[in-house]
Parts: sequence; C-alpha cells; structure tokens
Amino acid sequence: MSGAAESTGAPLVVVGEGWRTAYPAASAGILAMNDVVNPDRHPALDARKVELAGELRDRFATLEPAAIRKLAPFAAYHAHYKRFGKTYHVEQQVVSVALKGKPIPHRSALVEAMFMAELEHGLLTAGHDLDALTLPLRLDAATGNERYVLLSGAEQAPKVGDLVMADGRGIVSSVVHGPDHRTRITPDTRQVLFATYGVPGVTTESLRRHLATIEMNVRLVAPMAVVVASAVVAVHQT
Repeated sequence: MSGAAESTGAPLVVVGEGWRTAYPAASAGILAMNDVVNPDRHPALDARKVELAGELRDRFATLEPAAIRKLAPFAAYHAHYKRFGKTYHVEQQVVSVALKGKPIPHRSALVEAMFMAELEHGLLTAGHDLDALTLPLRLDAATGNERYVLLSGAEQAPKVGDLVMADGRGIVSSVVHGPDHRTRITPDTRQVLFATYGVPGVTTESLRRHLATIEMNVRLVAPMAVVVASAVVAVHQT
C-alpha cells in the first residue's frame, strides 16, 4: 500500500499547527483495514440496514427534528456547520430515516458500512482507498489557499477555518464539503481508510465506539479483513 509510512516507522497521522491552534478541543478517529472487498451490495449489510432503520425509528420516534439537533453529537456538528452557513447533513439523513420512514439509501458495501455507522452514531466520516493515499495523513484547518476535486468532479476551495484532512498530494476531505475524488473508494478497493471528524464537543470515547461499529459493518462483507490501524487522535494526546 501507499502506506509505506508504516514500514518506515513514520506516523500514519500528524496534527498540523492550524488544527492545534484553531481547534485544540477537536479530535479524529482513524481506521485502516486490509483485505477488504467492495461489492455493489451484500445480503448481510442489507439485513443490518433494515435492523438499523428500525432502531433509529425506535430511538427518535417521540422527538421533533429540532429536539434531535440538540442531542449529542448533533449539537456539536450543528455549531460547527452553522459557522459556515451550512447544516449538518448526517442529522438530516437521520431525520429522514427515523421520522419520515425513508429507507437507508443504497451504496457500495464499504461506503454503506461507513454510512450506516454515521447514522448509528451521528459522527461525520470520510472513506478513502488506502492505496490512493500518500501518507501520513495531516489534520489541519483550511487557510484559503487549498483546492481539491470533490466526489462530483467539481473543484472546491475548503471554507477558510474549516477542519480538513490532507495527504502528501493535497486535501482529501473537509468537514463542510466532504471527501475528494482522487482517493475515493471504488469497486477495486482492497485496502481502506476511514477518517472521522471529532469536532469540538465530540468525545473520544464516542469516536472509539464509532470506529468499532465501522469495523463490525465491514466484517459483515469481508470477515477476514485485517485492521492495520485504529486510533483516536487529539491535540492533548500528541
């Protein structure tokens, strides 16, 4: 894998000065797995999706959307997105499933495994093909000088001050605008990295639970997958 950083002893993730200065209370969760597969769909994931939709409806059935927004971790993400005039899309997707009775949308297996964990825990996550990354991954705050190509193919400048992640070739995701096209998960992905943004107010323990759920979901599709890295990174720990 492009993670030659592992074999040379270099870190998988580093924290940039912008992240340290602007977001000392922020954290990130990183999960890297080898020997995965990414079929268009998988019956075990389909079954888990039905279960999860029922669990979300049971959990939030008595609440209005405004009340869900005040719950952890949605309140933390809402505060971050509001700074940039945006709304937290994961919260809206939870409302769609839990209150409007919509099914969980279909995606390829690895993306679906990640998305299901986002709905279950409310934590924003980006997925990447590990082979496409030039490690280490750097956590930082956008300065206004960066640009990257979104999944849609459109070029985008991250919002100044937004939390971003970059590899040796440039930005791979931002909170507000999401992941990039270059390192996207594809049908041929066999090594994957999931990166979760813990905006201020998100606990490191919730990040650990979230990573464990992603791993569990991936193993529904690839039971022999190998975890090569699983870590929560916070400024006070680095």
